[in-house]
Amino acid sequence: MPVALLYLGILVAAFLLLIVRPQRRQMAAHRALVASLQVGDEVVTSGGIYGTIRGLDDGTVDLEVSPGIVLRVARGAIGQRVGPDEDLDEIEGPDDDRGEGEGQSPRSEP
Repeated sequence: MPVALLYLGILVAAFLLLIVRPQRRQMAAHRALVASLQVGDEVVTSGGIYGTIRGLDDGTVDLEVSPGIVLRVARGAIGQRVGPDEDLDEIEGPDDDRGEGEGQSPRSEP
């Protein structure tokens, strides 16, 4: 019986170290990000929408996704801050090979 309690204690400690602590750190980092948002920051929402912050309220953010198109989203929906160059790199990819093959898809065979 004491050996079983020892194993149980080890499992609980491992759970706390491997699951709970990293999740708390991630939540704290997200709270700090949301608190530090400023007008003009380029961000991406947790749903994958890229935009520039045009206005801030207590619980919402006015996000300009295209010239003249402003969405109102919850502050908690902001996933991360992005830079102007990172935005294009993610869309095109660092080694975009779509131009090779003269218009042929990778699956088409000659």
